[in-house]
Amino acid sequence: MAVIGTGSANGACSLIHAAGIGYGASLGLDLPVKVRLLDAPARREVSDPDNLLNAVLDAWSGAGHPLPAGTLAWSVRSDVPPRQGLKSSAAVAVAALRALADATDHDLSVADLVELAGTAQLAAGVSITGAYDDAWAAAAPGWRLVDVDAASAAERVVLEGEGLNPDDWRVLILTGPEREQHPPKEAFAPHAMHFQQALVALQEGRPLVALTQNGRGVVAATQDHVGRQLANHAFVNGGRAAGISGSGPAIVVVVPAGIDQPVERLRNQYANRAPDRELIETRFVG
Repeated sequence: MAVIGTGSANGACSLIHAAGIGYGASLGLDLPVKVRLLDAPARREVSDPDNLLNAVLDAWSGAGHPLPAGTLAWSVRSDVPPRQGLKSSAAVAVAALRALADATDHDLSVADLVELAGTAQLAAGVSITGAYDDAWAAAAPGWRLVDVDAASAAERVVLEGEGLNPDDWRVLILTGPEREQHPPKEAFAPHAMHFQQALVALQEGRPLVALTQNGRGVVAATQDHVGRQLANHAFVNGGRAAGISGSGPAIVVVVPAGIDQPVERLRNQYANRAPDRELIETRFVG
């Protein structure tokens, strides 16, 4: 067994859910993903319940790019909790496409990788919008406001920003029971006001406000009342922003760096109020 290509990416959190108003934005988190393309099956079986990796191969070859000769297999190492709304599928798709590019000596732009990742995610049924904004955040620093209905890749990114300095903030992620399925897209439209407010905040250069407003919209769309309560506890205990990421159930909480008291209070609060959930500490991608 030999490694013929390697690719990496990272998880992310939502700033605007694309199902809300047709525009989406995400911001990368230091949750690394590494995918290797092999010439024989790995000893450890890869968990790919949605057949995303085969969809990546189909998207790659469908775009006219050559596949390596011989048997192809995958190895995936991911720190992104799956089915939590933390962009695990986008990260795996981007990393797998980079492994293919590495194996075939292809030089693809990030925009091209994002388009192929969106094609693969739609085909695998792991996204209801293509998750182009998630793929951008998984592939490159900063955030991009993405028009999911744009006719071409060149028109898809309508606004972009540098994101947040990872040295200034600590990010806490409170996981939840794995999401079994995506909520229907039509569930988001009645709560467009929250996503519009997130969009305005992002246009004004306030991504933390966008994260919070987006989370309120997702809570309303998914009727996740427990998630709303747990997010609200973050503000009472020193959080600067908090909201459900993706379609949930993970809650992302942002607190200022260099201050331990809010983090300790939140650890204690969530240990008491949500003992069945895991609290992960990370930071933004710089």
